[in-house]
Amino acid sequence: MKALKLFGPKDIRLVEVAVPEIDDNEILLKTEAAAICGTDIRMWQNGCQGVDETHPLTLGHEFSGVIEEVGKNVPFYQPGMVVGMQPNIGCGICDACVAGNFHLCEDYRAFGINMDGAFAEYIKIPSEAIVRGNLAVLPNGVSCEEAAVNEPLSCAYNGFTKCSVQPGEHALVVGAGPIGVMHAKLLHMAGAIVAMNDLSGERLEQCRSIMPFISTYCGDDLAAFTREFTLGRGLDIAITACPVPSVQAAMLPLMNYGGRVNFFGGIPEGKQPVPINTNFVHYKELFLTGSTRSSIAQFRRTLGFISQGLLDIRSVITDRYALNDITDAFENARQAKGIKHLIHF
Repeated sequence: MKALKLFGPKDIRLVEVAVPEIDDNEILLKTEAAAICGTDIRMWQNGCQGVDETHPLTLGHEFSGVIEEVGKNVPFYQPGMVVGMQPNIGCGICDACVAGNFHLCEDYRAFGINMDGAFAEYIKIPSEAIVRGNLAVLPNGVSCEEAAVNEPLSCAYNGFTKCSVQPGEHALVVGAGPIGVMHAKLLHMAGAIVAMNDLSGERLEQCRSIMPFISTYCGDDLAAFTREFTLGRGLDIAITACPVPSVQAAMLPLMNYGGRVNFFGGIPEGKQPVPINTNFVHYKELFLTGSTRSSIAQFRRTLGFISQGLLDIRSVITDRYALNDITDAFENARQAKGIKHLIHF
């Protein structure tokens, strides 16, 4: 089969490898759709610990597929089932896992991060992922495309749940990439009045074409825009969907009393610490929140949003490619062309 392997910094190759063999407790999944994430781009550009010429890694953690083969000891799942995958596999023993937060396990494994992932024609699903519920049979009305991009949607939903969104509140999303779009869609679904900010006017124009309900701003006086947008009250919710220290620091002065700020985009360690004025937190009684990855329950919850027609996720996918063209897809994603890039198998 064909698989996209990372061999080191700036070194990805579409290569021929053997189809994985499964044991009695595993599943062989035939990939149907897999999406490119910003994490894939960073790993391609910067490399990954333990990955080199002799230890390559198949990238890809946003995916769906059809079950091809099932080990004889595997419960419930059958060949032909169409499934999506929550890619983070916890140890199953620690307190985080026992609480259902496998994504917060200190010893977690994840497809395409520290084990072979989804930019391949077939994927071996280990027993731990099966028995812990990482595989989800797609509900009615959810396509393989939508299931693949449900993984980042569920990550955005994790951040959304920290913000206690109320109808009519004013929310700002900074960063007009795929994650920013997903945050805007979730906020709108909950009844918030949504604005987006980005350095790229072209990217914001794409967002407006996908979400005509949003306001947008591209300029050097975000404070003035926020005052006008919120009728002078300040933001109730701010999402930083970009890994920029100055953006995180800039949110606090823009907030309304009791406002909630979600630091979604992680900051590279070399750019830490981020200086913030804690008096804004104190005097405005702000809530600063963070979120990373998503739980299996959140993954299934957002699949339900798609199935029930509460949220249109298909419009986030702006570019589609065959597997043979995946290196072109990576380059376009690196240059921020389009919003979400999806590989069809």
